[in-house]
Amino acid sequence: MASSQRAVTRSVLVTGCSSGIGHAAALALAQRGWQVFATARREEDLARLHEEGLVPLPLELTSSASIDACVTRLLEHTGGRLDALFNNAAYGQPGAVEDLTRTALRAQLEVNLLGTHELTNRIIPIMREQGFGRIVQNSSVLGFAALPYRGAYVCSKFALEGLTDALRQELLGSGIHVSLIEPGPIASRFRENAYRAFREHIDTDGSYHRHIYRTVETRLSGKGASSGGAFTLGPDAVVDKLIHALESRRPKARYHVTLPTHLFGLLKRLLTTRGMDRVLLASTRDERKGD
Repeated sequence: MASSQRAVTRSVLVTGCSSGIGHAAALALAQRGWQVFATARREEDLARLHEEGLVPLPLELTSSASIDACVTRLLEHTGGRLDALFNNAAYGQPGAVEDLTRTALRAQLEVNLLGTHELTNRIIPIMREQGFGRIVQNSSVLGFAALPYRGAYVCSKFALEGLTDALRQELLGSGIHVSLIEPGPIASRFRENAYRAFREHIDTDGSYHRHIYRTVETRLSGKGASSGGAFTLGPDAVVDKLIHALESRRPKARYHVTLPTHLFGLLKRLLTTRGMDRVLLASTRDERKGD
């Protein structure tokens, strides 16, 4: 950036800051001197973010009116500019594909894909006008490697990656850099939120997969021997990649986080589709045994 741009405090909008990756990212960026606009849905979370020195903004990604209000308030704070956007807000809808209702799948896509897309499209003209910007999408290992009983989330992240790849090409030469972060298992409230969605949308008793769902519920509710896993890392692992994507002169198009992401990324390039299926099914063998 030019010296006149560097003289101004860099600003970033981070979505999904009530906990986990979003919260850790917002605090870390604030410590690095960024002006952080941190979004959440609940009043108590917004109040806490304010106490932590962040600029809280209410945001509900399923609502166009909420997205519009969030961007309007953001621009009032910044005088019509924004250096970076980190699209982090998302949740997981567990369940076998054949048990997903249209309502459940629509709800998943509204947050993880459509709301994120709408927010991004509101920000792009701002960055085009100023001639620079960074857009970072928090995807997942499940954005390129599908696992059973996660079809709705996989669908949303595969679609997000496709949109992002197209967007990155369309923004070439604009001064706007677009990156994807692809974490594997990260310690957060993701399982807690997924369990809530599972209980709301999946008819376990009437499902062919009901014996497997008992194991799924144990994993999501944290009642098993380990609710995390040997390869689970803390949110800081994602934050490290985010900082590079936002501050490096040459940000990467993709950042893999955790061993499973690196491993599955390599194997997907080397194996046939059926070979990759065998690896992915083996990685979930225990949870598919049922009780």
